[in-house]
Amino acid sequence: MTTSQREDQQRTTERRRRELLEAADRVVLRDGPGASMNAIAAEAGITKPILYRHFGDKGGLYRALAARHTEALLEGLRAALDAPAERRRRVESTLDTYLAAIEARPQVYRFLMHPAEDAGPSDRGFDVGRHSAPLLRRMGEELAVVIAERVELGPEGTELARAWGHGIVGMMHAAGDWWLRERPFPREHLVSHLADLLWGRLATAGDRADGPGF
Repeated sequence: MTTSQREDQQRTTERRRRELLEAADRVVLRDGPGASMNAIAAEAGITKPILYRHFGDKGGLYRALAARHTEALLEGLRAALDAPAERRRRVESTLDTYLAAIEARPQVYRFLMHPAEDAGPSDRGFDVGRHSAPLLRRMGEELAVVIAERVELGPEGTELARAWGHGIVGMMHAAGDWWLRERPFPREHLVSHLADLLWGRLATAGDRADGPGF
């Protein structure tokens, strides 16, 4: 096989993979955490063995879908953190970006973070517990980097930034999960309440002299 043929084959494989992920997205939007490999294969008009050939197993497909949605969310969070606004407003904007994302696509959120509760024994859906924790850890590390680069936290700055990064992500996840399930008040109220909770030392810490500011 020539180099050109290999490149054409690779492009074809990548295009087919994108098409399969789009089919999987449609099923997730419809079925949430109950999405199954059978349903995704049917939506794509293929058999399960072909789906396995592209992704390996349920975990492989889950990771591909998670990466697709996590990257989009992280881009939104970075944009909110880097927006030209005073610090309190950027904190609120970052919280709101996360909450707005899970509110806009609740079935996707539930698929990524919750196991199916009503799947039959022959088709249990995706083993969410194995994969959702790494997503949250990645978000925590990303946020820690942003804090460490921008806020002057003294000699223990790296340690504190990581603690804050993971703590903030855990807070957003837990509070957002509860709020999405019960909808006890408007989203902007939750944003304000969480920002109030965060606004202790973060409000008084100065910007790093060698950083982009926060």
